[in-house]
Amino acid sequence: MVPATVLRVPLSRLPAAGSSSRTSSPHDGGSSHSAPSSAFAFSFQPFHNLTAEISPSCRNNGISRLSSRSGVPVNVICSSSKGVQNGEALFVRALKKCAVCLMASITIASTHMSTMPAHALSLNPVLDNLGILISGPPVKDPNALLRYALPIDSRPIKDVQKSLEDITENLKLAGPKAFDPVERNIRQAARALSQNKAAILENLAPSKKEKGQELLDQLTVGLQDFEKIVEDKKRDAIAPVQRELLNIVGDVEEAMVDKFPFEVPEEYASKPLLKGRARVEMKVKVKDNPNLEEVVFQILLDGYNAPVTAGNFADLVERHFYDGMEIQRADGFVVQTGDPDGPAEGFVDPSTGKLRTIPLEIMVDGDKQPVYEETLEELGRYKATTKLPFNAFGTLAMAREEFENNSASSQIFWLLKESELTPSNANILDGRYAVFGYVTENEELLADLKVGDVIESMKVVSGLDNLVNPSYKLS
Repeated sequence: MVPATVLRVPLSRLPAAGSSSRTSSPHDGGSSHSAPSSAFAFSFQPFHNLTAEISPSCRNNGISRLSSRSGVPVNVICSSSKGVQNGEALFVRALKKCAVCLMASITIASTHMSTMPAHALSLNPVLDNLGILISGPPVKDPNALLRYALPIDSRPIKDVQKSLEDITENLKLAGPKAFDPVERNIRQAARALSQNKAAILENLAPSKKEKGQELLDQLTVGLQDFEKIVEDKKRDAIAPVQRELLNIVGDVEEAMVDKFPFEVPEEYASKPLLKGRARVEMKVKVKDNPNLEEVVFQILLDGYNAPVTAGNFADLVERHFYDGMEIQRADGFVVQTGDPDGPAEGFVDPSTGKLRTIPLEIMVDGDKQPVYEETLEELGRYKATTKLPFNAFGTLAMAREEFENNSASSQIFWLLKESELTPSNANILDGRYAVFGYVTENEELLADLKVGDVIESMKVVSGLDNLVNPSYKLS
């Protein structure tokens, strides 16, 4: 099922946030963000052949929960089921007794696994993905997510990056307790850079080696200065310097990308494609807010992992499609826009007179290219994690019709917060909606936008040369 807030349908047909709405379920695991609990229905895959009979009282309460053990969305089917035998019957009785807490039901069911029929155990065990949920704090910083999403395979520079990224968690320690672990992080980063500099230089793209060498020299000096800042106990200076050094690391990593890493499938190759990254500046006029009149957001589009989706959006930006358009939904869960005036629910290409749509596009971590037209759930990839997860505040994704994977056109949404249904590292949006970028500056101000606020302008400020097959030049 689809969150009502992100459907590509007229807004008058969208139920209010928190209202009941049917939807299908996503993949297992992943790494992501949130959604209104009553707007979803779930499918619990490891027992997909089992229909659970829930008492009328439970039915009336509309019970449906997410299993925090596996990250698998759970579907409690409120219908009568007869002929359930042996181990299945044990599971059903346990579920009836504890429908309010399916985690407990799953625990009870697991004790009867050995007696259940083979078809009930045909998929992966319930608890296999527990490690994903407890392996560590999820990455929520949009710039960090973009660094990790680059199509490179260089352990040496990633070691430098990880040591610097870890400072974020250590800075959460109160007072002077943070200084020692932060200093260790800096020394680890400096040591990794010093010991592996030759290997890092070897991994740079041939055309970018000179620039890469300059960046590494900057990074070396910056780490030395950073260690001095920590030694002097200048706590307020740590986070800004960390961001600056991580930006340099990100530039080094981008210098390792020699060419676009895969061929876009032939059926989509003629569409506008973003073969790389681009930065978009969005200016919004804020109404009825004495503390905020105008805000400028910086959005980074990732064409390495979503070339069709990011290319479609960049092309619309250059057409000035969004200029003057109002924010059409802002309910604390998402901010949404992109539905033009008139009967069309998306962009009508003037050259064809038809609605232009794009396929669902999901890049899975470890894959060489995205999967198209199908959700990860439909592909049975319940444990797959996406390269661009719904982890960050201000994750940018395409809205689409509820039961049409390939119906996205121009409506977009930014996810604002986590809830019990879309916590980072165990959410129900990854693998079902196409993420193609993140707000990297002023993302926290998305929460201040209201319906009726006006997008004064959007423009691509860098990376436009990565857009191929642009249709805006033909109009």
